[in-house]
Amino acid sequence: MTQPTGIRHRMGQLPRLLDLFCCQGGAGKGYADAGFDVTGVDIAPQPRYPFRFVQADAIAFVLEHGAEFDFIHASPPCQHDSKCQRIQKREHPDLIASTRTALETTGRPWVIENVGDAVPKLRDPVMLCGPMFGLATYRHRFLEAGGGFTLPQPYHPQHTVPQAKMGRPIPPGWYGQFVGNFSGADHARQVMGVPWMNRDGIRECIPPAYARWTGTHARYSLQAGAVAA
Repeated sequence: MTQPTGIRHRMGQLPRLLDLFCCQGGAGKGYADAGFDVTGVDIAPQPRYPFRFVQADAIAFVLEHGAEFDFIHASPPCQHDSKCQRIQKREHPDLIASTRTALETTGRPWVIENVGDAVPKLRDPVMLCGPMFGLATYRHRFLEAGGGFTLPQPYHPQHTVPQAKMGRPIPPGWYGQFVGNFSGADHARQVMGVPWMNRDGIRECIPPAYARWTGTHARYSLQAGAVAA
């Protein structure tokens, strides 16, 4: 396992963000935009990841190194709770509970992000949707906050724009569903704000705008804690 170097907090440096199950870096990009020094961890190689990367088991890594970071974002694989994966009768691990248990050992603030079908497993999650951030896709994602960190629930605009069915071409003026074998990868990159990703990365990522919003709240929380201390 490749180990990161120089992960120590020094005054004047950016706060450190640990991006677990990072894939191609949708969350990481948002936290970088919010002012974090980002390190991603994934069990699979991620040559497109745009920040410092460690190939490792995410849960094992956070148990060993999580306390070295200022804030932790975790996106356990969503396939276990994905409708399309169940339709295809594919088996995937359910890592939400074990991820939470590992995060709780770190003493750091954190969020767990996942899809709508995982909501029963999440504790008081906040829902994020593309139009909250001016994005032309609905792409609901749910975030559970912990470690003393809280998130407000943003206002959810009504869905007034029609959405193309999964895998179908997107008519002009409609929103797309960028999951499964979707069409229009170039359009998806533009809408989601992920120009470096391929189709596989787009299918799994959260838009960086979601993580930038979360990261901005995390920076406020960390700064308030520093002042209080």
